[in-house]
Amino acid sequence: MVSFGLNTLLMIKSLDNKRCSDLLKSNYIGYLSYISNNRPYTIPITFFFNDKEDYIICYSGNGHKIDAMRRQPNVALAIADIATNNQWQSVLVHGQYNEIDGGTAKLYLHEFSLGIKEIVLKKERKDLDYISEFSNRVYNQDTPIVFLIKVEHMTGKSRS
Repeated sequence: MVSFGLNTLLMIKSLDNKRCSDLLKSNYIGYLSYISNNRPYTIPITFFFNDKEDYIICYSGNGHKIDAMRRQPNVALAIADIATNNQWQSVLVHGQYNEIDGGTAKLYLHEFSLGIKEIVLKKERKDLDYISEFSNRVYNQDTPIVFLIKVEHMTGKSRS
């Protein structure tokens, strides 16, 4: 039988906004949650967080999630940095889906590409040549739908 004592529960702490922001800046894969037909959906997604202006950049092809977010723009993004069962941090962001188009979308997509490349280089010690290939493909083929999530509220927890 597993016992959860008061000491175990006390080890979980809330993160302040700066630590939440730092976690978002140092990660690029999260879980996007949205509502479609009164049901919640959560999917993995690549993102880039601009902490200076408090928005998250994402992109996608046309499909279920884009249709759903156009109808119901309230979304959430969750990220987790998990070392072990007893050592982890997580952040949950609530915000609004905001679709970007035209030349502005290409600028955000460029910011996204550069940001992801920098995070991967720092975190995984990999220099991603494919980011430039990815960007060229994006610009020369069907342009994906670029969207921002303006951070309205974020909360975080940690256990160590």
